[in-house]
Amino acid sequence: MIKKWIGPLVMGIGGVAILVSLGMWQVQRLAWKEGILAEIEARIAAAPVALPASVDPVADEYLPVEVTGQFGEAGLRVLASRKQIGAGHRLIQVFETSERRIMIDRGFLKLNDTAPPLPEGEVTITGNLAWPEETDGFTPEPDEATNQWFAREVPDMAAALDTEPLLIVARSLSYDAVPVDPMPVSTAPIPNDHREYAITWFSLAAIWLAMTLYLLYRTGRPQKGETT
Repeated sequence: MIKKWIGPLVMGIGGVAILVSLGMWQVQRLAWKEGILAEIEARIAAAPVALPASVDPVADEYLPVEVTGQFGEAGLRVLASRKQIGAGHRLIQVFETSERRIMIDRGFLKLNDTAPPLPEGEVTITGNLAWPEETDGFTPEPDEATNQWFAREVPDMAAALDTEPLLIVARSLSYDAVPVDPMPVSTAPIPNDHREYAITWFSLAAIWLAMTLYLLYRTGRPQKGETT
């Protein structure tokens, strides 16, 4: 009987060991990812600084800044959606300081709402530098006729609006922007599926173990014509 168990035992122990190790690897990846997200969240929430003279898309991603200036007339709309609200647009507007011409993501406007007039005179914007990666092979080209975009591609938007390739996503505004609602930078769009992956691998390990035990039980049962 012991010989009959050798094959199922080897397969069972080996399979469970592999699946558990994959689950543990995902647990380690989860801790690593949560550490990165915590660092990003701390950076996003840090005290704002003046806009640096030169910026780097990697080193300065999420940098909180504060700028004072005036909105320009040029702008564009990026199709977006919000949970429990529905479809709308992110309003991207030219913003001019005493020395710079940049872009501001003013926030979200529902499809059926009308954008209010831009404030006159100087305003102060607090937000975070961002270079969103929202374009893939299925993203349509911007619709120039309706001035509607489908992703915040910073270099392309800057070329269209004749600004620096620099986008500040507004977090707070010094004026009443209703019904435009700021959509600050957050870690929500950053995928973190390692917990689900770990649960999947551990569940498969439990199923494999149960199947192995059942196979051992069936293997150990005397067959018809056999004596115990």
